Amino acid sequence: MKKAAVILIVLIAAIFSFKEAGSSAVIIKGNASWYSQDDPGILLTTANMERFDDSQLPCAIWDLPFNTILKVTNLENGKSVIVRVNDRGPARRLNRTIDLTKTAFSKIADLEKGLADVSVEII
Repeated sequence: MKKAAVILIVLIAAIFSFKEAGSSAVIIKGNASWYSQDDPGILLTTANMERFDDSQLPCAIWDLPFNTILKVTNLENGKSVIVRVNDRGPARRLNRTIDLTKTAFSKIADLEKGLADVSVEII
């Protein structure tokens, strides 16, 4: 009986430590770009039908559910921003991982640069 209790305690501890460690794991490293209401072809609404507002902190990424909260960190300077998925993109043919609004991108990199090497974490 004691042996079973010890095994159970070890399993429970392992499950909780795994869950805690995985709650903010880097899921993607790649390029971030930015987009704005002024760009040609940008729609008035996002993929989840919200009004597009590049003064806010949403983002576009293909493989995560809408409303997922992400921490995007510039690997060059360590600056980060918290964003919420509400759109799809960027164009995969451009080899970019995530599109940030103009406002979100400006918090981690110079807009003139246009691209930044980033890590993307689920919060």
